[in-house]
Amino acid sequence: MGFLNDINAKLTDAFGPLGPLLALGLLGLLLVVGTLPAMLKKQPEPFSKLKAQRLDTGKAARPGAELRRGEKADKLEKFAGFLEPQDVETMTAARLKMLRAGYRAKNSVRMFHFAQLVLGIGFLIFGVIYTLIVQTQQEISTQFMIIATIGPGAAGYYLPQYWVQRRLQTRKEEIVSGFPDALDLMLVCVEAGQSLDQSINRVAKESRAGYPALAEEFEIVAHEVKAGKERVQVLKDMSERVGIPDVSSFVTTLVQSATFGTSIAEALRVYSAEMRDKRVMRAEEKANTLPTKLTLGTMLFTVPPLMIILIGPSVHGIATTLSMGKG
Repeated sequence: MGFLNDINAKLTDAFGPLGPLLALGLLGLLLVVGTLPAMLKKQPEPFSKLKAQRLDTGKAARPGAELRRGEKADKLEKFAGFLEPQDVETMTAARLKMLRAGYRAKNSVRMFHFAQLVLGIGFLIFGVIYTLIVQTQQEISTQFMIIATIGPGAAGYYLPQYWVQRRLQTRKEEIVSGFPDALDLMLVCVEAGQSLDQSINRVAKESRAGYPALAEEFEIVAHEVKAGKERVQVLKDMSERVGIPDVSSFVTTLVQSATFGTSIAEALRVYSAEMRDKRVMRAEEKANTLPTKLTLGTMLFTVPPLMIILIGPSVHGIATTLSMGKG
């Protein structure tokens, strides 16, 4: 017990009242980081070993076989049980969110949680080091110590989530902005005698420069139709993948047109007119909210200088008169 009391006294003298607590927290963090790879290490299954041996044998027999392989093996696959949600619904929702943000890789959810883990722990260690350095130079309060330690860790943990959400919102705005133009181009292609699949390919090609996210979605539709997937299901998958009401309504219009045998050109003409009207309404809405947004800036940067210009000379004159009267 005397040895522990000496250590406690040394930590308290060096780092203040919370020195032992900081030392325990740092020790626990180091133990977690050290034992995490061993705990998460996934033992290879017998069938996986046989599959790997068969691939190695085939690779030795065919030297160029590795060139025909797909993606490289994911190094984080053995940590999938820790980095990916085990619930099917949660995993589906997370994968759909990453798809809407533009990340289509199979390991996108795994990389997202890995980034959260690495940035969270890294920023937390940075906060601890910064707190210890500041504490050695000057006396700091407990509140500052907690904020400086936990704040960077929380910021690093939520930084990937903020990035994905920002990218998702940017893609949605881009698709909404370019969708009316894409419908007009599709209508022109259909009325010129092209099929719906050819018009989708044309729209994807022409929209690449201005609206790459929308062009990518149309390219996915075209490739899936070429692969033999049913067109109705492909359009419904696009609606779910994008998650925009305008695109969902467009898909419903095409599905109903195909179901009841009506003219696709007529349906596109009516819906494209509605999309143009919606775009004009969104522009008018932004224009109507502009005076309200400018009110605060006007009050802060226009009224005070104007008041100084108008009232300043009078105030100066009154102050000069009063000083002369007193004199």
